[in-house]
Amino acid sequence: MFSGAIAAIVTPFKAGGIDEAGLRSLVEFQIANGTNGIVPCGTTGESPTLSYKEHERVIEVVIEQSAGRVPVIAGTGSNSTQEAISLTAHAKKAGADAALLIAPYYNKPTQEGLYRHFEAVAKAVDIPIIVYNIPGRTAVNIEPATMQRLSKLSNIVGVKESAGSMKQITDIISLCGSDFTVLSGEDFLTFPLLCVGGHGVISVVSNVAPRQMADLCSLFSQGKFEESRKLYYKLLPLLHILFIETNPAPVKAALAMMGKIGSEEVRLPLVTMSEANRERLRQVLEAQGLISEPTGQKRS
Repeated sequence: MFSGAIAAIVTPFKAGGIDEAGLRSLVEFQIANGTNGIVPCGTTGESPTLSYKEHERVIEVVIEQSAGRVPVIAGTGSNSTQEAISLTAHAKKAGADAALLIAPYYNKPTQEGLYRHFEAVAKAVDIPIIVYNIPGRTAVNIEPATMQRLSKLSNIVGVKESAGSMKQITDIISLCGSDFTVLSGEDFLTFPLLCVGGHGVISVVSNVAPRQMADLCSLFSQGKFEESRKLYYKLLPLLHILFIETNPAPVKAALAMMGKIGSEEVRLPLVTMSEANRERLRQVLEAQGLISEPTGQKRS
């Protein structure tokens, strides 16, 4: 159920608030272009700066607009176990297909603390849970041995692995078995992860190139490895440029250039892209055929 290219969707803002119409339009763009799932309220969705009411509303809107056409994996993590339980319970009630829970950040729990955190949420809310490991943002790494323990809990079904280590990825696959879903949290590792037995990616790049990212994964699953590899290398400049500044500022700038959102607004402490990097981004988008050179309008 959770495989292929799954879009970690942005939260579009308008005059400081949630642009619900813009969010619904982005969901339709994703589904029309073959995305394999949508994740609202992840890192790319700026969950740290959403109020609880906004967080819950974004999840509700994405579920409503998706209308069962693709799986919705709601971001519900927190560095407070009780808050994570509350957000996850809301996601289940709203109709999410699964929950994505980031490792507790700032607290720096031990491996035992990490295990007990996820165990508590899994026991409290009967919904499929994907663990999100991103030590670059949380200051703590979920070790493969801890992931193996977590994989034995019936409703912890997978991991979004963003440590950037192929060794860690292969260790997790080896320890947790083929039934445990391993998704890349780094777009540039999508093809390598597929090669070692991973299942796909929760993707930032899918925001702007959903068809291409879905095709990359689909070609691989069909055994068309060389075609998948060629597409990966074609996309590689895009996979890198969208992280030239802190996510999601670049991807929001790209979506605005493509005419997919009305504003590239991000919330402080994030800021919009510098002009120098914006021009570099524009050049890559043009080279990828996502915008046209003279006007910046999306090509047909």
